[in-house]
Amino acid sequence: MTGPRVSVLMSVYNNVSSVDESIRSIVAQTFSDWEMILIDDASTDGSAERLLRWQERDGRIRVLRNETNAGLAASLNRALNNASGAYVARMDGDDVAMPHRFARQAAFLDQNPDFALVSAGCVLFDEQGEWGRRFGLPRPKKRDFLWGSQFLHPASMMRREALLAAGGYRVSRDTLRTEDYDLFMRMYALGYHGCNLDEPLLKYFEPRRPRRVKLVERWREAKTRYRGFKALGLLPRGFFFVIKPLLTGLVPGRLKRKYQEKKYAPGGGV
Repeated sequence: MTGPRVSVLMSVYNNVSSVDESIRSIVAQTFSDWEMILIDDASTDGSAERLLRWQERDGRIRVLRNETNAGLAASLNRALNNASGAYVARMDGDDVAMPHRFARQAAFLDQNPDFALVSAGCVLFDEQGEWGRRFGLPRPKKRDFLWGSQFLHPASMMRREALLAAGGYRVSRDTLRTEDYDLFMRMYALGYHGCNLDEPLLKYFEPRRPRRVKLVERWREAKTRYRGFKALGLLPRGFFFVIKPLLTGLVPGRLKRKYQEKKYAPGGGV
């Protein structure tokens, strides 16, 4: 097999304050057989110049620039179309990969050919520092998607052939902010399965104060859920979970914040 074993896909839009640390964490991986395809999604804050410096520094890094802002799904598809690795790893411009992330995940996929996807736990942090831990179910089943996406997208590594078989990322207004949820359900509908490793392999930027989610976003997620659940054979019994995003919008933000801090507190959980 020619080319690198792992292709890293990252779309960057105005991440000038954090993107250097994110890319540095990839360059510092103990696993070195990778290429990194960086898409600058028409940034206006100087991010593009940072990316070009990294391209000059490391021959494994390539930068492509969108002339206009295309969004995450379209940018990741462009990166995927330029990828050559057997495995595809995701990364975001405000997260930090642990040094052994790629070594652990590539070894898992090498040793477990029945799995098309592997993700992992993460350390949650924000501007004030680390504040929690998050872990997924070890072996999610189709029905587990009723509760939400079962894999942390920027901590995921997938077989490129499975990602292509699913058609890549869906470019649609209906999947804005749910691109990963939509993708993983489509992969499962095709018979692919994934695993979550029981160790934190990513520092994931997540403000401890939940972002206010607009009604239109909740409606889009409901549509993503309906489409995905239908493909997974989870309807009609799963209809209540289709409207779950609309119902959670009725819960006061103060209660959501307390629930989140308790659920993800180190050593805690709900």
